[in-house]
This record gives sequence, structure tokens and C-alpha cells, in this order.
Amino acid sequence: MAFHAAGDGETDDSKAFEETWNSACSDSGGGATVYVPAGRTFLLGEIRLQGPCKSPITVQVDGDIVAPNSLWKQKPSSLLTFYRVDNLTVDGGGQIDGRGAPWWHCYNQKKCRYRPQLVSFSFCNDLRVTNIRLKDSADKHMSLYECSQVQVHNVSIMAPGDSPNTDGITMGASNHVRISSCNIHSGDDCVSILTGTTDVNVTDVTCGPGHGISVGSLGAAHEKPVLVERITVSNCRFFNTTTGVRIKSWQGGRGIANGLLFRDLNMTEVRYPIDINQFYCPQRNCPEREGGVAITDAKFINIQGTSSRQEAIKIRCSKSVPCHGIFLDNVDLSWANHTAPTKACIENAQGSVAGTVKPQVRFRGP
Repeated sequence: MAFHAAGDGETDDSKAFEETWNSACSDSGGGATVYVPAGRTFLLGEIRLQGPCKSPITVQVDGDIVAPNSLWKQKPSSLLTFYRVDNLTVDGGGQIDGRGAPWWHCYNQKKCRYRPQLVSFSFCNDLRVTNIRLKDSADKHMSLYECSQVQVHNVSIMAPGDSPNTDGITMGASNHVRISSCNIHSGDDCVSILTGTTDVNVTDVTCGPGHGISVGSLGAAHEKPVLVERITVSNCRFFNTTTGVRIKSWQGGRGIANGLLFRDLNMTEVRYPIDINQFYCPQRNCPEREGGVAITDAKFINIQGTSSRQEAIKIRCSKSVPCHGIFLDNVDLSWANHTAPTKACIENAQGSVAGTVKPQVRFRGP
């Protein structure tokens, strides 16, 4: 407000935000705070908050932020972008609302090529995002690109289950990421982990509606060799999602996804609770290609609950690059509202089982 923001939800406050950021970022007193006060609503357009800053910086979002209630950008963008800002904390009980409904309609009509994301972090190290609420992004809600040492805790993300591509948290080329105690309802992946990402821990996340927690998609045409490794998803709950935990890659890709642990998970009427798919093709018209991203050392341990279809486990790997080191232990998945047992589909995968595994899984070998 000191930089002449209106805070009435109708006046564009972008300039005030940028001026406040520039002042805080240039403060060398040991730490500055950009304060978004409670009880007010701030209308923003496309904002890019850039570093490096002279000291650690906090954005305290206690009030609400809204995007324009229109189709306001026709090129790739984000409502809020933090670029090359180290030692950044974004905190507060306020809400950032992307007002995405006009965009979803435009996309479904095949009239919008680009849609803005809500909050993007690029090249940000030592990042903390806590307690904020994100709602109705036109596209992805939160993205992390080339970020290191990230903590996302107690963040709420809400969008309708039929809103297109509204991923909750997506990350690429990032490392040492911790996501905990988040509640994510979206029209796509609750969390998606893309190429170049290592050492991720996702725990105590409630997901649904949405498409589950995904590694990938990986290895799209013409991509460089991909690498995703040391990913742990634990103590999460899934409600009425299309998949629970999945690994998805395109035919013809290159690279490796290795060291993936999914444990202590609860599924409630999830279409495919466990899903590995080396034939990912959302348009369903992809040509057959040799090769693929190698999937190795993927463990599924202590996974309980129900599937909404009889085929509760799908592990479909390619003949040219079979999956290796798949391990299941103490898996108990029943078919919701049916007495018939669940089934598993296993193609070109080598692995082993321990304890009780329902549905029954047969691998070709270890």
C-alpha cells in the first residue's frame, strides 16, 4: 500500500507490486519483506520479480491476489514469475486466484494455444513456499524450473477435476525438492516430476480429483536423453483420481528413470492405482517407435485401497527397452463396489514381489 496499490480487486496493481519488489530486493539490511496485507484483493497482470537480491527476501501473502477475469495474455506467461531469486520465502494465508474458467473454455474450443501459469519459479535456490492457497489457474498452478533446495509445505491447490492441464506442482531440471502436507485438487497431475530432476521427496499429500502423482511424461520426440532419479513418494492419499502413482514415457525416447520409491499410500476408487506406461500418447495416434526411457529400480511398498476398475495395476513396458528391477511388497488393492478380484497387466517387465500382493503379479524374472 505504501507504493500506491489500490487493493480493491478492480484496479491493476502490477506497477505497485513491481516497485515494492525492486525496493525490497535492493535492501541490503539482512532481509526484507514484501507484505500483501490481509483484507484486500490485488488485481495483477503478468509480473516478473527478478533477482539476484542483496539479501534474503520474503513475500508475505496475507491478502488475496487475482488474475484478470478475461483472456489477458496470448503468449507463454505466468501471473507471478520469480526469476533468479535465491533465499526466497513465499508465505501467508492469502489466496492467489487465476480465474481460469474463460481459459479452460477457450482451450476446449481449440482457440487458445497458450495459457498462463499461476506461479513460476525459475533458477531459484533455497526456496520456501508455505501456507499459501492457489486456485483455478488457467494452466499449471506452480512450476519449478532449475531450482535447488526447495521446500513446499502446507500449500492448498484447488481447481475442478475437468479443468484442462491444471497440474498442481510441476518441476523440471530441479533437485533437492521437498513437498509436504499439501492438499491438491486439479484437472491434471497433482505433482509431476519431469526430466533432469533428482532427489525429490513428496510426503503427506492428499490428491484428488486429478491424475495422481507422476514421474513424466519423459522422452518426447527429439528430446535429449532424460534423467530422473532418487524420487520418493510416501504417506499420500488419493481420492477418485485417474491414476495413483505412475511413471509415463513416450516411445522412442532416450535416458533413464531410476531409484523410484512409492510407499505407504492409500487409494480410494482410483482408476489405476499403480501405472507404468512406456507408450504414453495422450492423442492416441502415435506411431510405433523403437527405444524408450529405461525404467529401473521402481519399488511399490505398502499400498492399500480400492480401484474403480478391475485392472488395478498396469505395467506396460516396451520390448526394445524392458523395465527392470520392479518390486512390489504388501500391496492390497480391491475393486470398489465389486466382489470379483482385481487384475494386473504386466508387459515386458522384470521384477519380483514380496509379502502379499493383490492383484497377483507375475514378472518374467528378477
